[in-house]
Amino acid sequence: MVTDHALLSRLDLNLLVSLDALLTERSVTRAAERLHLSQPALSASLSRLRTHFNDPILARRGNTYELTPFALRLAEHTTTALEAARRVFESQATWTPAESTREFSIYGSDYGFATIGAVVSRLAAERGLGVRFRFMLHNPTVVEDAPNRLRSADGMIIPHGFLTDLAYADLWRDEWVALVADGEEGIDGDLTMEDLADRPYVMTYQSRTAFTSASRQIQQLGVEPRIDAVVESFLALPLYVAGTRRIGLIQRALAPLAARLGGVRIVELPFEPTPLVHALWWHPVHARDPEHAWMVELFQEAGRIVESGAHADD
Repeated sequence: MVTDHALLSRLDLNLLVSLDALLTERSVTRAAERLHLSQPALSASLSRLRTHFNDPILARRGNTYELTPFALRLAEHTTTALEAARRVFESQATWTPAESTREFSIYGSDYGFATIGAVVSRLAAERGLGVRFRFMLHNPTVVEDAPNRLRSADGMIIPHGFLTDLAYADLWRDEWVALVADGEEGIDGDLTMEDLADRPYVMTYQSRTAFTSASRQIQQLGVEPRIDAVVESFLALPLYVAGTRRIGLIQRALAPLAARLGGVRIVELPFEPTPLVHALWWHPVHARDPEHAWMVELFQEAGRIVESGAHADD
C-alpha cells in the first residue's frame, strides 16, 4: 500500500509553481516569461503535469489555448496550496516584526481597505517594519467559502452577521448614513420614510446572501427599495448618486471621502440603523502563530484609531 506521504515524496513541488503560472496565464510562453524560465523548460513541466493528472490542462482552441474543465477545477485549489506552501516556508523559529519580510494577506471590501487597511499599512510604515500587507477584495463567493479561504489567508475584515465558527477580534463600530445628490430638490434636510419609499436606489452587494444591514432594515420597515443599479464597491457609490434622484447607503467613516468626490451630500436616515460591528476573522489553524497574533494586535490598534475618527484628519 502506498501512503499519501509516499505519493507526495515522489512529486516535485516546483511543479505546483509551474501549474499556478500555467493556470493563470493560460499560455506556455507567458507562463515561462512570468517564471523567468525557458519555454522548453516549462513545456517539459506541462508534459509532466499532463501525465500526472491524465489531462491536457491546456487545450488549443483556434490560435489560443483554453483551460480544460479539469484545469478550471484545479485553479482555485492550486492558488490555495501554493499560498499554504509559501506560509510554511516563511515561518521562522524566532520572529520580530522589524526583521520580518512576511506578507499578510487580508480579504475585505474597499470600505475596509480605505479605513482600517490604510491605518494598518501606515502604522507598519511609520515603525519601519519589514512586513507588508496584501489586501484582496472579497465577493459573495469568497465570503461563503471563508472557512476554506482563511486556511491560507491571514484574515477577513467583515461585520458580524456573515461568518460563524471562526476566530475573530472586534475592531471598530460604525453606522449607516445616506447619500443623495447635492442640491437635489425635495430633500431639504434629512430623509423621510416617504423618501425611502418613493426614490430609486443604488445598492452594494445586493443578492440573497450578500446585502447590507441597512438595506435589509429598510425592507423590515415595510419599504421594498426600487433598485436602479448595484455596484460591489462602496467607494464608487457617490458616482452613481451624483446628478440623480437615487439614494445610496454608506458607512459614516466613508462620508468624508464621499464628500471629497463632490456632487453628493450626507443625510441621516429616518430610523435608527443597526450599528455595524466590524471584526477581523481568521481560521483557528493560525491560533499558535505568533506572527498572526502580532498582526491581530496591530489591527486592533488601528481599529481604535478608526473608531476615534483620527484617520479622517490625515
